[in-house]
Amino acid sequence: MEKGITMTTKKMILDLDTGVDDTLAIALALGSPEVELIGITGTYGNVLLEQGVRNALALTEMFGHPEVKVYAGLPHALKRDGFEVEEISAFTHGKNGIGEIEVPEPTRQVEEQNAVDFIIEAAEKYGKDLILVPTGPQTNIAAAIEKKPEIVDMIGAEVLMGGALTQPGNVSPCSEANIHQDPAAADYVFRSGMPATMVGLDVTLQTLLTYKDTQKWRDTGTFAGQKLADITDYYIKAYETTAPHLGGCGLHDPLAVGVAIDPTLVDLLDINMMVDVDGPTYGRTIGDPDRLNDPHKTMKVAVGVDVQRFLDMFMERITKLVAQAK
Repeated sequence: MEKGITMTTKKMILDLDTGVDDTLAIALALGSPEVELIGITGTYGNVLLEQGVRNALALTEMFGHPEVKVYAGLPHALKRDGFEVEEISAFTHGKNGIGEIEVPEPTRQVEEQNAVDFIIEAAEKYGKDLILVPTGPQTNIAAAIEKKPEIVDMIGAEVLMGGALTQPGNVSPCSEANIHQDPAAADYVFRSGMPATMVGLDVTLQTLLTYKDTQKWRDTGTFAGQKLADITDYYIKAYETTAPHLGGCGLHDPLAVGVAIDPTLVDLLDINMMVDVDGPTYGRTIGDPDRLNDPHKTMKVAVGVDVQRFLDMFMERITKLVAQAK
């Protein structure tokens, strides 16, 4: 590096409905030197908002990073009055979101500032150095844009886990779970002009974790390694019932973090996107016909992934993180 030139560490916000793959996303972000995890904003989905933020607080402490602040977001979709966890989510992630595994109660509380205001404040402070990584519904992001539209042009990027472009959804033939929770919010974000990359089922279901991998975390001999292996093994076991043909669990949320750090992990299609918000294709993520010929593409969609390179990155960084955790 030339004298006088400094590299800027990207600032990352994870917007999570903290279930098992969200847990892995937190670990990957904490184990990646290219980014600083400046905060976790809580949402709903795999669990209720309150459980999710509790999990985020407890897990960041378990991983040795109590400095990461956690902010509570909106508890349900923008156009709904409430939210209930679906049975398939409880089966896949456990009722507590982390595989029914008990981890120590957090020693700190959620921040008083709400998630929406924190996202806006971070956009104003960090500008193009800020990366948003939502791995649940887009509710908090949409609310932030609605409150301060200027942030669309401020932030560096949004890399979201959600949607499916070249294959069916996982909660309906057309819809992926995160988008399905709040299609109106996702459509609003997609049409807002925010620079966004969609990391959907097309690629996340190609990145699989097995019991052989989680054993490496047990082999570190640390409390964090043991607990993370237990949490993830529950998830792998659920996949043996819901998708036995895969031979492992999909690394949905961690891949979004990986792409936020290194976009070359995936093959990207430039396309302006929309979400169907009603009718038989409710929740479908698809190209926006009204902007088909617009030369300005605000979104990219991952359609291919370098599986082994991502898995190597994922395992190396998380194994190091749990090995160093006290």
